Amino acid sequence: MLMPIFGVKFRELGQTSYYSGPPELKRGDHVLIEADQGLTLAEVVSGPLEGLPGMEEQDLPDILRQADSTDLETGRENEALAREATAYCRQCIRDRRLDMKLVDVEVFFDRSKLIFYFTAPARIDFRDLVKDLVREYRARIELRQIGVRHETQMVGAVGNCGMVCCCRRYLRKFAPVTIRMAKEQNLFLNPAKISGICGRLLCCLSYEQENYDHFHRHCPRLGKKYQTDRGGMKVLRANMFRNSLSVITENNEELELSLDEWQALAPHRPEPQQQSGQPKPTAKPRQGDGLLVVSVTPDTVEDPGLFDDLLPPDESRAHEDGQAAERPDTANFAENREEKGGAPAGPAGPSGAGEAGKGRRKRRRKPAQRPENE
Repeated sequence: MLMPIFGVKFRELGQTSYYSGPPELKRGDHVLIEADQGLTLAEVVSGPLEGLPGMEEQDLPDILRQADSTDLETGRENEALAREATAYCRQCIRDRRLDMKLVDVEVFFDRSKLIFYFTAPARIDFRDLVKDLVREYRARIELRQIGVRHETQMVGAVGNCGMVCCCRRYLRKFAPVTIRMAKEQNLFLNPAKISGICGRLLCCLSYEQENYDHFHRHCPRLGKKYQTDRGGMKVLRANMFRNSLSVITENNEELELSLDEWQALAPHRPEPQQQSGQPKPTAKPRQGDGLLVVSVTPDTVEDPGLFDDLLPPDESRAHEDGQAAERPDTANFAENREEKGGAPAGPAGPSGAGEAGKGRRKRRRKPAQRPENE
């Protein structure tokens, strides 16, 4: 017998995940499920459902059991611990003057691990901050750097449409959005109109992009001239919703044709010949997203080489080493000059007699004044 499907949420405004569970569950019940972060307390928000479109029941995980009073008390204690850890971490960031912003803190149900989500404009040295957190909570600490889109997804906001952001409600993966999508959809390129709360391009620009791509694959290029059975024509505009084109003929007559009528005219345009022998540039593969994730346990917090592979060495130490490498040995330098027959460099003083590398300034002699003829 197939078990019904329920929608559960980890947070009040978080995303909905679907699990199969016993039929006696109802909305508002709290259950324990197995998630990526281990055992997790969640709330049933929808169901029971007989099935989901495009998803089979065998692909869904199972609800472990319904939460009891002890589990609910543990969940409330974890929420209080997350708020306390957030305040403590922000205070440590202010004390150490780190250029980072703490977004959220996640506490595992069994308190074996705490994840601190933060944003930062660049790589920063937070080794001392990790040690402070490990000593304070005696658990596995993980600092995970996220982008501005994930920050909006975790915090939540109201978009330009007046509804909660899509990334907060149901988006699980961010699709790439480019300015080309806004151009192909004939939108005004006003940053205030096409940007979201996070400052990036709206995620909803990619929702209808597949339809626009299908239309533009069968649509001629705008502003180009084509030769057809009815003579030369120039493409002016394209309308995806009407599936039509606006063209102008050689007689300056503007016509609106559907794509089928346009294809029936057998349009063709000579393409320029490409120069042979020039290799095409190959795109370099992207290596990661540039975000930093560090995980530290109480056993490894005192390891001196813990951050060698992740963070650059201390700037002050590197600066001192660079100065020591650039400064020559004064004694050896003087001996080499004496061996070559040069005069040893004297001490630098205000007169400048012993300074090396400074040329003597010659003074011109004034010409003697001749007596005037009487």
